[in-house]
Amino acid sequence: MSAEWRCVRRNQDECRRYLDQFKVFDHPLKQSSITVLESKGTRAKALASLSESTSGASSTISLDPLSLALDGSDPLSAFAARQGSDPLSQMAAEFDGGSPVAKSGASASQKKSREVSCLLDMELIEPWGARRGAILNKYTTNEKLSIVTSFLNGGETIKSQTTMSEKVKYRLEQLDEFEEGTVRQMLDLSQQEYVVKIEQLNHELGQAWNTDQRVKALKIAIQCSKLLADTSVIQFYPSKFVLITDILENFGKLVYERLLVKGEYVRPGSKHPGPLPDNFTPDMVPESARETCQNWFYKIASIRELLPRLYVEMAILKSYRFLTANEFSTILMRLTRMIRGIGDPLVAVYARCYLCRVGMAITTDREYIKENLNDILDIYHTILNGGIRAEI
Repeated sequence: MSAEWRCVRRNQDECRRYLDQFKVFDHPLKQSSITVLESKGTRAKALASLSESTSGASSTISLDPLSLALDGSDPLSAFAARQGSDPLSQMAAEFDGGSPVAKSGASASQKKSREVSCLLDMELIEPWGARRGAILNKYTTNEKLSIVTSFLNGGETIKSQTTMSEKVKYRLEQLDEFEEGTVRQMLDLSQQEYVVKIEQLNHELGQAWNTDQRVKALKIAIQCSKLLADTSVIQFYPSKFVLITDILENFGKLVYERLLVKGEYVRPGSKHPGPLPDNFTPDMVPESARETCQNWFYKIASIRELLPRLYVEMAILKSYRFLTANEFSTILMRLTRMIRGIGDPLVAVYARCYLCRVGMAITTDREYIKENLNDILDIYHTILNGGIRAEI
């Protein structure tokens, strides 16, 4: 037996309930407050626990529980008040030369007392040591690696080619090779074995320098720079970049310290030569040290291949202090434009990163950084392009 359902019509007028309406002067969601007026009478004594103000003063008690809990300010506002301004705002202000407020007399005196010689002194940039370990831990690989060297034992000897054009090319390349031994290629190296070989090269460089074999040390630096042209294992390239630049920085430090030793000069009022001060100028450098410094840059300029020539010059960039004091911006811009000649966009980007890193340690100029950033943005879409990588 089926039942038939029918809807009962409802009289809305009878069911409607009207709420009492009254006029208000404050928004219902507005923060509530109670104003307590104190006088000299009994009421002031009763409210003495709420206020310590004098006669006729008034105080406002907030009823917002969040404001009461946070003492009237949210955590982010309190943090900003303690910090003054965030690091990005500080960097932007210094990048643009400071705001009008920063150009006032008080700020001008602070700037004058805080003269810096490089961007790293501003303490706004993360130290390289902090990034180095993170890169080595993140970018690893299980693929086999290879290394070309003439200073380590083992590996297969690289043979010359048979065609006439390849013979000519091979003979030209021999001008850049090493007289100490045969160039060998080590294949099928694991990541750990590769790191050990690189550390051995770094040790060989230091040992050659300590035994006064400067040319051999330079050639090891050149050979290590050439390894950065190999991008066959892309996921390991950042770690390779870190390992190779460690060797280059070691080489640049050795050259700089050697020039400091040769740069002893006679201080005014003294009869005996002494070491150069930390803030020395080129006019304090003796002629012998200047000639040695120029010879280093002449040797580097004679390197035939672009990539090692760039990296080795960037490694000893700080040594330009012995020759000039106000041409770092010009030198950095020249190197910035030379990097445009590197065919592999990935290799070019890392070369620009290294240039910016060494440049920040010698000057406060930022024009070369903007130029490198613009060049990176121009080629960024080609870095991991499959067709371009296959063509390379």
